[in-house]
Amino acid sequence: MTRRAAEKPVSRKILNHGSKWIRQTTRLAIYLRDGMACAYCGASLESGAELSLDHLTPYSKGGSHHPSNLVTCCGHCNSSRGNRSVPAFCRAVAAYINHGADPVGIERHVRACARRALPRAEARELIARRGSYAAALETK
Repeated sequence: MTRRAAEKPVSRKILNHGSKWIRQTTRLAIYLRDGMACAYCGASLESGAELSLDHLTPYSKGGSHHPSNLVTCCGHCNSSRGNRSVPAFCRAVAAYINHGADPVGIERHVRACARRALPRAEARELIARRGSYAAALETK
């Protein structure tokens, strides 16, 4: 047995710790695809939301980092969802945003976001024009 085969595999949690598990241009392209707003509750950068990415099939349950499994999510929704299914979480969101939102409509919107094509070229251009990924996310 080779030394490499005897080494313990690195856990998924350690391997993907922090925000380095996805390229900044891909992250920005997903945010742009989803309108720079949470796919669940609609909170946006302009309203002060801190954006992140949510795995539709949770990574802890075998979901991938593919853009079709990722949607833009605000910090509140991302930390609230945990491992709940998308339909169950959409019911919870409809209850807490409390303005007549339909859970089925929220889920339909979330799934539609994930199916859209990524505007990768637009993300690259925005980063180049503003000088950095962080500057691309600044609201002026």
